[in-house]
Amino acid sequence: MFASLRFPNYRLWFAAALVANVGAWAQRVGQDWVVLTHLTDSSGTAVGISVAMQFLPVLLLSPYAGLLADRLPRRKLLMATQALMGLNAVVLATLVLTDTVELWHVYLLAALGGCVSAIDNPARATFVSELVPPDNLTNAVGLNSASFNAARLIGPGIAGLLIAVVGPGWVFVINACTFALSILAIGVMNPRRLHALPAANRARGQLREAVAYVRGRGDIQVIMVVVGVVTMFGLNFQLTSAMMARIEFGLGPGEFGALGSVLAVGSLAGALLAARRKEPPRVRLVIGSAFVFAAAQGASALMPTFHTYMALAAPVGFASLTMLTAANAALQTSVEPAMRGRVMALYMMVFLGGAPVGSPLVGWVGETFGPRLAITLGAVATLVVCVAAWIWAHRRWQPRYAVVRPALLPQLVITHPERELEAAA
Repeated sequence: MFASLRFPNYRLWFAAALVANVGAWAQRVGQDWVVLTHLTDSSGTAVGISVAMQFLPVLLLSPYAGLLADRLPRRKLLMATQALMGLNAVVLATLVLTDTVELWHVYLLAALGGCVSAIDNPARATFVSELVPPDNLTNAVGLNSASFNAARLIGPGIAGLLIAVVGPGWVFVINACTFALSILAIGVMNPRRLHALPAANRARGQLREAVAYVRGRGDIQVIMVVVGVVTMFGLNFQLTSAMMARIEFGLGPGEFGALGSVLAVGSLAGALLAARRKEPPRVRLVIGSAFVFAAAQGASALMPTFHTYMALAAPVGFASLTMLTAANAALQTSVEPAMRGRVMALYMMVFLGGAPVGSPLVGWVGETFGPRLAITLGAVATLVVCVAAWIWAHRRWQPRYAVVRPALLPQLVITHPERELEAAA
């Protein structure tokens, strides 16, 4: 499970990323709470817009960011993006602590932070490939997800406590400090121990080349469609949790943070299970885990009390993280190294770019018809895309079914002979 931690550079990355992710999750909770309670009168639409502003730049900048990740030294690029995101957190902290923050400030800083994140995301995703040998990449991706979701377990709880005790401004101060730690960790890495990926030479039509590559890979297309729909309508946890805690149950920031922490318990379990997986995941795991996510989220919308709703946050987190980790690892282990940055950027555009469309819509539904219906919308959309993807994959690849018995549990194994030929081509 922790095999990649034996590599010194990856250990530095893992530790710094854990701390930085705690700060990032705390800031997300703090920002949403400021918008929901300080700058508006419990407006789900305003929270949805602030979330959308963080991810809208991804739609515009991700293809070019992927090109930068394929061309430039990823280590230096990441140090630059971390510094800019730290500066963004400092500005927001100053505005909140001096009580001069306005709603448009939050929107603007969210958009600027989204621009930097659009560049940071593909560089971060591909840099993991330089920290470990290729045989350890699946494990490293799983541990990255474990770090991210361990932070999700800790960050919202810290944010809720700080908001209740000293106010949200100090949440942003803490996040700014974590970026300094990330820059330090990347700076002290041993460059001789990096497994450098081949850089793409400057040439015309490199973005079109990446799009053509994806169009020729049916497995990548299925992954992107499923993940895109789920993230657009289903993975709006910071919005729906805030609305359920504040509007549906009439609770405060502590309970809002607790929802994020319970969600992270399930997500962390899914990430650790993914880290144990030796073979690269396939499309069927992405579709299957998305289906489980739809069922768990649909059930959570029906829960009558806060505690029953919170209990279902764990399986929702487990299924969603299993889907995302499987999608990430399947892409990184099957894409050509020189093309990896651009393909991952296109994936990030789908993964993160759905939020600008989905978050305002989900926020409006929650504000107009209630948070429960907003959650149900995500569950139904996920179920529809799972059924459509399964039918498409079954017709195109004509899978054969066989039941095998691993050491612990029975498992349905589906082989796709035509997909393997397609992927090899």
